[in-house]
Amino acid sequence: MPLAHRCDAVLVPDASRVLARLFVPGSELSPERGSRATGVLARALALPEDEVEVVVADVRARYARRHRDLEAVLARHYAQVAHRVPPDAELTPARRALVGAYFTSEVAVEGAALTNPSAVPHPDQAGLGPGELRLLLSVRAVGEGHVSSIGFRTGVLGPGAELRMDAPSPHVEEGAHGPTSHDRGVFEDRLADLGADAESSAFVVGRLPDPFRAADLETALGALAAQRLTRSGGSHVAGLARHLLSCGYAVTFDPASTLSERVLGPHAPAERAGMEDARLLRFVDEDGGVSYRATYTAYDGERIAPQLLETDDFAEFRVSPLSGPAARDKGLALFPRTVGGRHYALSRWDRETSAVAVSDDGRRWDFPETVLGPVEPWQLIQTGNCGPPIETAAGWLVLTHGVGPMREYAMGALLLDLDDPSQVLGRLRGPLLRPAQEERDGYVPNVVYSCGGLVHDGVLLLPYGVSDRSVGFATVGLDALLERLTAGAPAATPANSRA
Repeated sequence: MPLAHRCDAVLVPDASRVLARLFVPGSELSPERGSRATGVLARALALPEDEVEVVVADVRARYARRHRDLEAVLARHYAQVAHRVPPDAELTPARRALVGAYFTSEVAVEGAALTNPSAVPHPDQAGLGPGELRLLLSVRAVGEGHVSSIGFRTGVLGPGAELRMDAPSPHVEEGAHGPTSHDRGVFEDRLADLGADAESSAFVVGRLPDPFRAADLETALGALAAQRLTRSGGSHVAGLARHLLSCGYAVTFDPASTLSERVLGPHAPAERAGMEDARLLRFVDEDGGVSYRATYTAYDGERIAPQLLETDDFAEFRVSPLSGPAARDKGLALFPRTVGGRHYALSRWDRETSAVAVSDDGRRWDFPETVLGPVEPWQLIQTGNCGPPIETAAGWLVLTHGVGPMREYAMGALLLDLDDPSQVLGRLRGPLLRPAQEERDGYVPNVVYSCGGLVHDGVLLLPYGVSDRSVGFATVGLDALLERLTAGAPAATPANSRA
């Protein structure tokens, strides 16, 4: 008898939900070729005023309803190119809006797909009926060029296995980006990972406070530049250091926006080709404080790097890099609390096995210990996690994925000891969920994949991506799953945790 039962709820991509981004003509082809901004601006300034009024009115009529505040968007984009306007030019409000429109383009952030969700309890549980839980879902939105962003959805689970997902807002926004502080230890580790000259790196890092900010780094790099005659690797280290600094930043959203309007899109060079597969969790500190964290994969088109996302309210976010052997590939998933005073995470550092890593600060991750290898036919190519562990009375419930024949992705489950997560208490021999016939077609066929589920009132809610095109949901009775996991299931085969 199957443990998982599919729900009727489905989330599909909506290409009408568009961001208004700054557009510099020519840059969409190749930034190295230079923009055509000067010529476009000159032609816009030369238009007769009566024609300007007509064109602006047309833009407002056709685009205003697609954005929560189109006038603010046009004003912001005009301000970003206003330095190119001749200083003696006096532009009417309509012409400034028109210039802003010529330097704006719409981006359908989920025009290609909506997939790979993770679920946590919503911070606001007010106004619910008996047995209901409001949930918050992170989703991977895939747009033009297969560039991924992180979006959000909300819904209500319960009573029982009943699920109702809320309709998202028709509008989306990316928020305002700003500087943040940086962890010196992670910064030092990442410089070494990138092959920076050790002597010059030590010179810079030794002059940084912990934490440090951009001005601190520039002061240290200035001291390094003053010794360029005797530190030949200094200029290379400076370039790497500034690149790493850009990987950490803050994002703030308008409080008037709703959660489903907020999109975390690529901002740093390390993620210019996408922010993928956020594994969201509700983290409880040892003092009882609650915050929300997610690990995601930053992709620059060639390299990947796990990054950390932190927020208390989903209105202000902090993005920062991670370091260490366990944080060098996809699939890092944090535990929702410390164990024995230390941070734990699931890792697929060798790209084939599920492993458990430990950290003193939750940012620098040492060599992990493998707990499950690809031993069953349905996961013989690789296995890994499908999101953060879920704490139960019986142990840490880990949703897993496995890749088998025809590169089919299916989902399984694993149970780890609460006090020593490196110890396997049981696992499913067969898949918990595999692609149904109607789920096999998509951008990446034959895939069911999750970035995290949650448990409420004895029900495991399992949101999952469907072949990189949409989001489906399944429910599993928790007691039945735990019974299956602990009923004499063989432990994982031993594997060496180090290369």
